[in-house]
Amino acid sequence: MSGLTPHRIVAELDKYIVGQTEAKRQVAIALRNRMRRQLITGEIHSEIKPKNILMIGPTGVGKTEISRRLAKLTTSPFLKVEATKFTEVGYVGRDVESMIRDLVDIAIDLVKEEAIIRVEDELHEMVEERLLDALLPIDQDNAEDNAERAERAQRTRAKLRRKLHRGDLDERYIEINIEAQIIPQLEVLGQEGIDQIGIDMTDMLSGIIPISTRKRRVKIKEARPILFDQLVGEMINIEEIRQRGIKLAEETGIIFLDELDKVAAGGREERGGPGVSRQGVQRDLLPLLEGTTVRSRYGNVSTENILFIAAGAFNMSKPSDLIPEIQGRLPIRVELEDLTAEDFMIILTHPKDALVKQYKALLSVEGVELEFEKEAIAEIAEIAYRLNQTTENIGARRLATVMEKLVEEISYTADRRRGEKIVIDCDYVRSRLEGIVEDPDLSRYIL
Repeated sequence: MSGLTPHRIVAELDKYIVGQTEAKRQVAIALRNRMRRQLITGEIHSEIKPKNILMIGPTGVGKTEISRRLAKLTTSPFLKVEATKFTEVGYVGRDVESMIRDLVDIAIDLVKEEAIIRVEDELHEMVEERLLDALLPIDQDNAEDNAERAERAQRTRAKLRRKLHRGDLDERYIEINIEAQIIPQLEVLGQEGIDQIGIDMTDMLSGIIPISTRKRRVKIKEARPILFDQLVGEMINIEEIRQRGIKLAEETGIIFLDELDKVAAGGREERGGPGVSRQGVQRDLLPLLEGTTVRSRYGNVSTENILFIAAGAFNMSKPSDLIPEIQGRLPIRVELEDLTAEDFMIILTHPKDALVKQYKALLSVEGVELEFEKEAIAEIAEIAYRLNQTTENIGARRLATVMEKLVEEISYTADRRRGEKIVIDCDYVRSRLEGIVEDPDLSRYIL
């Protein structure tokens, strides 16, 4: 079994996400149970389904980031969608099944990238040979007749190869054959109609319309990616890639369904009003959560083992406002906590991608050394926390707004301050932000 134990999953998530221990534990258990299921044999294997999760908490507390990092950790196909993008069948908007097709597209891309990596060295060698053929065409008819000429051509080819490796020939023009297939744009049902019935008109027409080849004069540095893409199509079996992509999506796919609270009726549903469509979206989601088969352009896709992580703030509605069937298909409930000033301090400094580290890296490009005193970081965290309390609570996203305002002047003049060391202390933070924080109108619109 994979070394991704629940403890290790939580430890990996801790590197990027502050707090929310309970949420991390729950997703770690759900992921580990999926791995356990894959090793079970017998009839019970098909009876064990992923336990879908409902995360409840305000924006900016880590709901999306937990799911995204989980997918990266397991190299699983991951898709984030907003429930508000979808409408009930019969209304204008996207069909809920389109999220499964999007997930399959992502999975196929992952499998294709993996297949390319395995043959990448061979592909680069083949590209090099084609570039050499274009630079020094080999006369097959006369090569054997004149051994001396053939040997001289090989020496020249070896010299050109060395120059290619050094990049000396990148600006030289060559002629290469480029395959082109002109497929007309057809407006049959509109983009959404085509998407909903799972048909790719481009794929259908590509089998009918012949591929034409034409010569094109390009620089060698431009020819490399063109030839590489052509050879990829020759080296990998695209049909096998698609089938493996479907299987990957079915077995390890993760869908993060955000803003589920926005399609909850919230007790305000009126006959014929918007609540009808909201409830329709929930009912359309039911089969996906329960496990059904969705038709895609590459084949049928089963949703039985796809892990759904739903999320919402639920400040205007409650989870109990969701229709009972949806509630039953989201058995794991996790309530994420509001972030404190202490959490903000940790977010600013501890994670691998902490904001303070990001701004230091950005300004180091200009030759400016940026340093934050501990008291300054504490003041930034306190200001962000107070703003969340007095205006809209947007969680950790408030830090990005505050930090951008704080270093605005430094970022603007950084090109003129090369070689300087700039220390941001508590007084500087207050001078840049205190006036805005104290004025509720300014803080509402600027921070």
